[in-house]
Amino acid sequence: MTRKRILDIDRFVATIESNYRQWDPPIITFIANRGATPFEVLVSTLLSLRTKDEVTGVAARRLLRAARTPETMVALTPQEIERLIYPVGFYPTKARRLLAISRLLLDRYGGKVPDTLEELTALPGVGRKTANLVLVEGFKIPAICVDTHVHRISNRIGYVKTKNADKTELALRKKLPRRHWVRYNELLVAFGQVLCRPVSPFCSRCPVADMCPQIGVDRHR
Repeated sequence: MTRKRILDIDRFVATIESNYRQWDPPIITFIANRGATPFEVLVSTLLSLRTKDEVTGVAARRLLRAARTPETMVALTPQEIERLIYPVGFYPTKARRLLAISRLLLDRYGGKVPDTLEELTALPGVGRKTANLVLVEGFKIPAICVDTHVHRISNRIGYVKTKNADKTELALRKKLPRRHWVRYNELLVAFGQVLCRPVSPFCSRCPVADMCPQIGVDRHR
């Protein structure tokens, strides 16, 4: 049975942010904060899809030591890239995709990563989630990146009522104050990885438990 609570999104975000330093940042944020270029953020984000952060971090470091630009990426063979990024999920597909994107960036954009959602999603294998994350972490442009954590938590706290990530993004674009766009994904991913788990979240240790109606939570710790 859910408990009715009124959510103050400003207080919710501020509370998560005040606790954030206790948790590890998402891997793409960590990479971006170390001075990564938009291309390095794009490459790392593509590697991270369906891959654990600890695997992504190691694979991204190996690959980017060998190829930090589209020019150096296209000098590698698919097999060389595969060896560098293994064991990320779907590594043969990602190797081919990285080469295709690098060639396209060289041919169409002078080797630069575009900074609009429309141009980014036109790149091979780049969906809205990846594109929005590149805008936020690569360019610091306000955008709403919705992954499984953002979708789950935004619905769990009753801020939106949506069925999938794309609908959550559209709902958040209409409702979430723009001042929170850049940090919202980063904060909720860290929160979701540590406390607000998909199954049996740690509600007893949650700093925003007093605001949360626990929608869809059958059991918790």
